[in-house]
Amino acid sequence: MSVMVSLLTACTSFDEASKAEDISALNVGVNLTVDVENLASVKDLKVKFDNYADGYHYEKKVSDTKIEMSDIIPGIYTVSVSGTAYDQKGEEYYINGNSVNKALYRGVETVDITLKGLKVSPLIFKEIYFAGSKPPVGFAYFRDQFYEVYNNSSEVQYLDGVYFAQLYPTNATRKLPIWDGGTDENVCYAERIWKFPGDGTQYPLQPGESAVIAQFAANHKLENYNPNSPVDCSHAEFEFFPNNNRLPDMPAINMEHAFYNGKAEMGNLYQFLTPVFGGAFCIFRVPSGSDWDPVNNKSYQAHEVNKSAIKAKIPISYVLDAVECINNESYADAKRIPAVLDAGITWVGKTYCGLGVARKVMVENGDTLRRDNGALIFQDTNNSTDDFERGVVPVLHRYNTGVPSWNATY
Repeated sequence: MSVMVSLLTACTSFDEASKAEDISALNVGVNLTVDVENLASVKDLKVKFDNYADGYHYEKKVSDTKIEMSDIIPGIYTVSVSGTAYDQKGEEYYINGNSVNKALYRGVETVDITLKGLKVSPLIFKEIYFAGSKPPVGFAYFRDQFYEVYNNSSEVQYLDGVYFAQLYPTNATRKLPIWDGGTDENVCYAERIWKFPGDGTQYPLQPGESAVIAQFAANHKLENYNPNSPVDCSHAEFEFFPNNNRLPDMPAINMEHAFYNGKAEMGNLYQFLTPVFGGAFCIFRVPSGSDWDPVNNKSYQAHEVNKSAIKAKIPISYVLDAVECINNESYADAKRIPAVLDAGITWVGKTYCGLGVARKVMVENGDTLRRDNGALIFQDTNNSTDDFERGVVPVLHRYNTGVPSWNATY
């Protein structure tokens, strides 16, 4: 079932942009298609117009089928819409969609946006530290990167069999890939994929507990690594160990490598380094009975036109959470993953600065929201621009969120 919503906004011609006294409003219809199976209702829609080049930003909550936004300066905008949808079974979805680099000026009458839905996820990225740090001698240290996954629900969740993917393109770019056979709107594309080990119930996360995946699960503050590093990852739950003799295998549990360039083998990998400028990441779970296998099933493989490197296709419906990180705010128009996965972006703005991004705690009427067991509830609107604090000193298990009982390093 689809719902068409007409949103009206005021805009003006580029030719009149420099003559404020001559500006005349232009009504632009924003046609929304809500793509959620068995859709029952939508609520809390929010429309945003962002002109990153000139610094103009407008937003308004939508409580009716149409609104008017006045005094919008003509220019190139990212028009985004987000909200919540419910299907006929009462399942809750975050819905997001956008139109990137849309020229708004006299004569433009409509913007068409499809809002796709992603079920509210029990597992989320709580903190990501990708920028690296600067050592006392030399320019760059990046082995202290880490990614923290949190149980944001009220029930136990198992990490066993959950996948972690570095999405493609690896760096933010305004020139998106041209895929052989065309872009599949129902998938995201992965460069490399890892998997949490376990037999199905081996690695539970209770509500409010989290697990850290370290690039290298060492105390990076030690003299032989980088005493300027902000983190000690020696107690991380998991590690991306590349099975080489250049770095010791730390006590953290090793992630299982699942995919790179069409193979399960990790290739000539000395460490799993993600871009210090900011990568895009997702965690996902493959439903029971699915034939998803990007190594042996070519229907889940993709490559760019005139390129041989193979990427994995991950159905959007499998994704639990995704976060898109970019170089800095000037790259906000260089999104590379579907808006349904992350309608926004987050960034640090520098490299080798020892700073990261951390998800915001939910606050309502001045009170921090918690589960019945006291577990913090983190904001998750599938919009990283809103959901994350940027440029923070990274902290494993920030806010003293729970450490799993099976972590043997404590």
